[in-house]
Amino acid sequence: MDNRITKLFNIKYPIIQAGMIWNSGWKLASACSNSGILGLIGAGSMYPEVLREHIQKCKKATKKPFGVNVPMLYPKIQEIMDIIVEEGVKIVFTSAGNPKTWTSWLKERGITVVHVVSSVKFALKAQEAGVDAIVAEGFEAGGHNGRDETTTLTLIPMVKEQIHIPLIAAGGIATGKAMLATMILGADGVQIGSRFVTSEESSAHLTFKQLVVDVKEGETQLTLKELAPVRLIKNKFFNNIQELYKKAPTPEQLKTLLGRARAKKGMFEGDLDEGELEIGQVSGLIHDIKPVLEIVTDLVEEFEEAKKMTSSL
Repeated sequence: MDNRITKLFNIKYPIIQAGMIWNSGWKLASACSNSGILGLIGAGSMYPEVLREHIQKCKKATKKPFGVNVPMLYPKIQEIMDIIVEEGVKIVFTSAGNPKTWTSWLKERGITVVHVVSSVKFALKAQEAGVDAIVAEGFEAGGHNGRDETTTLTLIPMVKEQIHIPLIAAGGIATGKAMLATMILGADGVQIGSRFVTSEESSAHLTFKQLVVDVKEGETQLTLKELAPVRLIKNKFFNNIQELYKKAPTPEQLKTLLGRARAKKGMFEGDLDEGELEIGQVSGLIHDIKPVLEIVTDLVEEFEEAKKMTSSL
């Protein structure tokens, strides 16, 4: 699978493991990189020195390329970026902010920069900022995504029509067939999150992983648009949000209900009632917990089979 994405990151398959908070530590990132795809450490849930520790452990666990995903709303962003440079990380995925803020600074230090967007408008801004590639993430995705609710199926060809740099599809992709579909629509590769949540190497709590396996169609929903849109599994906390919405709450009231460390409580500590349980719609297609290498092998084999099938249509 030699293409612009495999060449950009020096990987075997054009697949990126999403850098998800509370799921994407060094164990998951290194296992993904060792399997032939690009592993990402999710810096969004890490204090600076914790990130440094994960980077150092990842370097010992793999000789293959890996990167760090950095939400630019992070309060200690300069410290995070300095650690990334000091530790010699050569690939950074940025999200949740203006790509102009850090792209030039990172590229001047020899780092490949990819920015995550949810619309054509922001894809063009990222390209103008000088990023090396773009992740276009559809409304189906888990965690925080765009307010416009544009699905991957429509977003990818619209972004492809407007940009000339490599394009990575994200949102609702957990199978080889979905990977092929997005690449037919114009993507050069895919970023996958939810499927790797249920890997053995994910740092998510086992009870959360099992819940993801058990989730059915319609059991996730995008909410909290007034703060930062996030797709959640419908649990007690989610229902409390919906009850509050009946009273036309202010953003401050929503923040009070959200409180602190909800995502950690749910995904990392396994509180399935009061935790914030972020996952994509595609969780309805995830039926087991298995090692990363098996997940990647399944993806690639299904991708190749799907290519053969399409030739007969």
